[in-house]
Amino acid sequence: MMAYPPTWENMDTVLCHDWLTGMRGGERVLEILADGFPHADIYTLIHNPGSVSERIEKHPIHTSWLQKVPRVMDTYRYFLPLMPWIIRRFHPPEGDLIISTSHCVAKGLPKTGRTRHLCYCFTPMRYAWLFRDEYFGRNPLKRAIYDPILSSLQRWDRKSAAEIDLFVAISEHVRERIQRFYNRDAVVVYPPADTDYFTPAGATHGGYDFIVSAMVPYKKVDLAIQAYNRIGYPLKIMGSGSDLGALKQQAGPTIEFMGRQSDEVLREALRGCRFLVFPGEEDFGIVPVEAMACGKPVIAYGKGGVRETVVDGKTGLFFAEQRESDLVAAIETAAEMNWDAGIIRARAEQFSIQAFIDGMEKAVGECLGSTTR
Repeated sequence: MMAYPPTWENMDTVLCHDWLTGMRGGERVLEILADGFPHADIYTLIHNPGSVSERIEKHPIHTSWLQKVPRVMDTYRYFLPLMPWIIRRFHPPEGDLIISTSHCVAKGLPKTGRTRHLCYCFTPMRYAWLFRDEYFGRNPLKRAIYDPILSSLQRWDRKSAAEIDLFVAISEHVRERIQRFYNRDAVVVYPPADTDYFTPAGATHGGYDFIVSAMVPYKKVDLAIQAYNRIGYPLKIMGSGSDLGALKQQAGPTIEFMGRQSDEVLREALRGCRFLVFPGEEDFGIVPVEAMACGKPVIAYGKGGVRETVVDGKTGLFFAEQRESDLVAAIETAAEMNWDAGIIRARAEQFSIQAFIDGMEKAVGECLGSTTR
């Protein structure tokens, strides 16, 4: 059972999240913080009611004027250039603490008076600093339009970072980005995996490998499809996104698309797979930890946050380059290895919900009692 610091319950705290449109890894973090700060109001650009958990939605949720824009739940990303200005229009009351869970503009929520601001940073804004080609393509006309906007977002992002009292990064990988882009230090508190829910179930597998991912370019699901088309081993893919149709066209007969599924289906798929395949570069990557919690090894591109969770040769296997040949070689090597589900599971337990709460307790104490770092 989780144990929250008793001091949190009566702390005058505000939570801020970029947008509330679905339950992904960031929303799982917010959910745990919402439980720990039961009286906190939540500020967000937009909220699609019913798209996030009741544990979040029982809190008072304050939205911006974007909420009133017709069909905004489908089009809100087009408002990215305005989002820095929109988040600054909020005026939360003075209190003890703001905790922003941010990958875009949530860290720009203004603070007043004695209020301290802790930013739990998933990453500096990807759109501005990273993966420009993956998000916006290489078309020269598009780049001519977007590059000045993204440069402006960089300037705002760096300026707003100066207002944060304490950055908490989700990994050393992200901590390095915070240092590089913001010239700020950060402490690291790894995101939580529900290791009480994701558990092993038997020593056999169902004769398939598994991917769970958003179907977007930087996730590199297409790379896995190429590899499994070549080797002909069954691969199940769970998730949805803008690239789903194109990926289905690339897939051969041994590849099955499951679409978006419940946590129960996800758990059973992880329990039943031979390997989890993780071909993209992620800031942390919660899915590999959930797979390891089920006792399953992970085949992953050896860059990013996964290097801090998966132990190469013990709980998974890295491949060096995002090439079909490298991934195929890793799959074939992993198939010949003997994997110890107990060792794999023990590694995942280091990233439990309680470990996250304990880390955040220290970070909150540092934020309230220290000078800006």
